[in-house]
Parts: sequence; structure tokens; C-alpha cells
Amino acid sequence: MTIDLEALFIDLHRHPELSFQETRTAGIAAGHLRALGLEVTEGIGRTGVIGVLRNGDGPVVWARADMDALPVVEQSGLPYASTAKGIDPEGHEVGIMHACGHDMHVTAMIGAAEELVRTKDEWSGTLVVVIQPAEEYGAGARAMLDDGALDRFPRPDVVIGQHVTPFPTGIIGVRPGPQMSASDGLHVVMHGRGGHGSRPQATIDPVVMAAATVMRLQTVVSREVDPHELAVVTVGAIHAGTKNNIIPAEATLDLSLRYPDEALREKVLASVERVIRAEAMASGATTDPTIRTLHTLPATINDESATERATAAFRAAFGDEMVVDPGLFTGSEDVSWFARDAGVPLVFWFWGGIDPARYAAAVANGTVDSDIPTNHSPYFAIEIHPTIEVGVQALTVAAREFLG
Repeated sequence: MTIDLEALFIDLHRHPELSFQETRTAGIAAGHLRALGLEVTEGIGRTGVIGVLRNGDGPVVWARADMDALPVVEQSGLPYASTAKGIDPEGHEVGIMHACGHDMHVTAMIGAAEELVRTKDEWSGTLVVVIQPAEEYGAGARAMLDDGALDRFPRPDVVIGQHVTPFPTGIIGVRPGPQMSASDGLHVVMHGRGGHGSRPQATIDPVVMAAATVMRLQTVVSREVDPHELAVVTVGAIHAGTKNNIIPAEATLDLSLRYPDEALREKVLASVERVIRAEAMASGATTDPTIRTLHTLPATINDESATERATAAFRAAFGDEMVVDPGLFTGSEDVSWFARDAGVPLVFWFWGGIDPARYAAAVANGTVDSDIPTNHSPYFAIEIHPTIEVGVQALTVAAREFLG
């Protein structure tokens, strides 16, 4: 029986789940893999799923898809848009949306598993399907590995994976070497002294301290990083206070930092910390800021030789003009932990999910940034077809390239 992948995608999109809460999604993925004849284990790294398809002697290929959604209120206008709500780790009720395409990742993975089962007589080896939780927190791969994934299942000879992105449908973007940036997430608490809004002289205002810090942080990249290098410093959240006439005791900042290599990482981290501490001192803070690392992700680096093999296979399958070098993405991923811990090659690529005519019109008008919503946007919307079919084929082609 053929799996209705369109129905699967729409169902997953309508029912998104936050990181480490993906129990429904995991159950659906596990059910499909089990029905296809894979040996399925659930609850790895809390909500992760691994399915194993043994098909004689040969290499072991780990194919990974992530499944968590984001705390974003969907505004795409799609007829199957999410209206789901959930509770985030801080206890806040939030809207939930598959604003990064992980619903498509799971759908394409299930489709590829189905295709590889159907063509078992054409390849040999072992396929390990990894349905990973909590990529958005940068914690899911690590959780599965810490739960013994490499010891409990056949160890990989290669790790492959893919990510849907706002390219035209049909495009495959892949490159050897650095594919995505390294990243750190920081949570910063600026400590002031609270009091009445009418007597600011009796306080140390953490709101002003935080505002000054946000502005000064903008100079880290623009004035301290060589323009030929790539780095990003983003303050994604700032919180302080409860009422207009109360100066609070604390303000918090959440930062996202990105860089292509360890040397620049050390430089940017040192600069960011210097700015945070100096602005607190300039504000007269009597307590040093608290800086806590939320996550650390390594750069996603594609193995040169393995990527050349996969790229040649993609060109043969899709045509030379459909396979492009997308350049280094400043986004970050935790997929490389699987390959790093196993000491094996990684091949990770992107595939397009936007209607080509719509994309071409935006290019012609010079409005790509405003007219083509990116991942993490509340307007992010994937063209169902042929995105599913290309995603299935790309995973199948890559897996077949490395299987016997």
C-alpha cells in the first residue's frame, strides 16, 4: 500500500509539536516505519525514533530528519495552517507552527524509506532512519547520542540529511566543506536595582543597561570582524519589567551567535562578553551580568569526497542546472554531531520549496527578501508538490549512492 505523503505532510503541519514534546509526530513516524518492515525503537533521547532496515551485507547509511516545530503563530493563510498552542519550557502558552519545514523533512524521509523498501533488490547494506527531536534547541542529536544511539544501532559509514529552504522547487543546493555556521545561544541576565519609576536616581536601571548593550553589540561584527569573514550577532529576545512605573531589578537578553570556524567563534564570544560586562559597569551595576550558554553547535561541514559523490548522483538524477552551490548558510544545525561522534563523513544539502514562477517574479522585481518568506517566518509556506517528490528522490538517490 502506498503512503499518501501529501496527507501525511498536511497532518503533520496541522499538528506541530515543540522540541522534546513531539510524541504524536514520533508515533506517526514510528508507525509508518514499522508498517514498512523496519525495526523501530522509540523514545531515544526522550522522543527520538530510529528505524533499521537490514538488507544484506554492505555499508550502513544513517539518514536523519528532524521533527520539532517552533513557538510561532502561523500567518501563512494556508487552508491547513496550524492553530495549535503549547507550553514552552518557561511555562508560557505559545502558538506553534512548522515554520522551518520539519514536517516536510519527516514526510520526505518516510517517502524515501518506502522507496528504498520497494527497491530492496537493487541495493544491499543497512539503512538507519533517524527521526530526531529538538533540532530547534540544538539538543536533539546530542540527546539521542547520549542515550546510546551509536552503541544500540548499527554504526554508520556515512550520515546524510537535507533541509527544505526558500529556493525554487526542484533545486538542490549542496557544497563540500562548510555548509552551515557554528552557533552559540546565550542567555544573559543584567542585574540592576529596582525601585519606583518616579525615583530613578535611587535605582540602577537594567532596562537602560540592556538597551545600551543591545546597541553596542551591533558593533561587534561591523567594527571587530574582518568584512571578508562571516559572523552574526543577533539579540532575539529581551525581557524586563512588569509595569510602567516600576524599574525592575533585572533584564534578560537571549543572543544567537554564528561563525564559520573556531577561531572566529572565540573572537566573537570574547567581544560579546566584553561588551556585556562593560555596559553593566558603565551603568554602575554592583553585580556582574550572568551569562549562560544555552547551546553550542559545531559548524556543519560536508566531507569533500562523499559530497562529490552525492553531488554527481544528484546531477545525474536532476540535471546539472538543478544542482547548485548555495554558499555558506549562516543558519546552524545539530545533525553533524552524529557524524562527528561516529567519526564518519557527513553529506547535508538543501532543497527548494517555493513555486518557481513566484520566485522568478520576486527576483525580477528585486523583492525576494520581502516576497519570499524564509524559514522561521510566520508566513513560511512550502509548495507541497513537487517539494515532496524531490525530497524523497534526493534522499533515495543519496542513500543509494552509498549503499552497496
